[in-house]
Amino acid sequence: MADPTDRGGAARRGGEPSIERVPQRVTVPKPLALAAEWSWRLLVIGAAVLAVAYLANRLRIVVLPVFVALFFTALLRPVSERVRALGAPAFAAALSAVLLALAVVAGVLAWVVPRFIDEIQGLSDDVVAGIESAADWLVEGPVGLSREELDDLVDDAGAEIQGSSDQIVSGVISGAQVALEVAAGLGIALVLTFFFIKDGDRIWDWIVGLFASRQRDHVREMGTRSWATLAGYLRGMTIVAFVDSILIGLALVILDVPGALALAVFVFFGAYVPIAGAFVTGLLAVLVALVAEGLVTALLVLAAVVLIQQLEGNLLHPFVVGRAVAVHPIAILLGVAAGAVLGGIIGAFIAVPLVAVGARIGGYLRERADTAPIPARESS
Repeated sequence: MADPTDRGGAARRGGEPSIERVPQRVTVPKPLALAAEWSWRLLVIGAAVLAVAYLANRLRIVVLPVFVALFFTALLRPVSERVRALGAPAFAAALSAVLLALAVVAGVLAWVVPRFIDEIQGLSDDVVAGIESAADWLVEGPVGLSREELDDLVDDAGAEIQGSSDQIVSGVISGAQVALEVAAGLGIALVLTFFFIKDGDRIWDWIVGLFASRQRDHVREMGTRSWATLAGYLRGMTIVAFVDSILIGLALVILDVPGALALAVFVFFGAYVPIAGAFVTGLLAVLVALVAEGLVTALLVLAAVVLIQQLEGNLLHPFVVGRAVAVHPIAILLGVAAGAVLGGIIGAFIAVPLVAVGARIGGYLRERADTAPIPARESS
């Protein structure tokens, strides 16, 4: 009896020929394969970015002062170079630049804070009067609350605040810790600023020397372009912030809004955060005008803020900052939003310079790719 599994024997005896089944290879469509290759690479890059962000957050007391020191250096290095041109040594030039910056900041604070305290007292009286007027409206207006019901609402609010006393205390403690971190970070940033101004070139040469010799020229060029972008951006934003604060401050003074000087200072620092900073500081000025002077003055302040912001966005910003930061406003807005989510106010502040520097480095890498020689094909 023949073995039914013996196909080879059947073929040799003249039976049915054997059929060998070769497994078919599954072909993946090229777009899907390309998407898969990019996906795992993007996942690796994303994981690396998250790891760097986690370490930067854990070491923020060190990382943030470095960024702040770089910003200070970009603003103060021209001062140091002018002092060096007068024949002063590098140590004295760097120290004079840092001391000059401290003197300017201390002078502004000494001038602004007493006036702000005097004006805030009157503003607090206006707030109290506004609250009392709102309470009278709740009783005598269309709401029709009785005094007893209003007192019960006030008592309930007071009890709620007392019940949240533990959270308030913990918030105060957290605020004190943040204040200590800020003070320590500013101290570190000032020391780093001094050394960046004094020994910045030697520090950069040491960093470039860490790379392979064939890559050093490219690293040096990317660093030079990045520094020019950062310095141009910060100097341009300083000019924009100064003009914004002067114009909005004059508008507030003309409209007799209390705290005009302090609000102008807020506008100056808020202008360093594009789009969002100007909106928030302008809204703060409108709210103060609404509480202190009424609806008409608040609308006039709003009109002045919108007009000044249009002047900045359409005329001043493109000419002063646009040459240093060739980034579309949508990219700036998304960068500010992402920076605010990841790092709060400081993240929003450093987001745009990072985006601008990244775009400059990306442009240089594209230039290298376009000018790279195409390798000749080997003859078969």
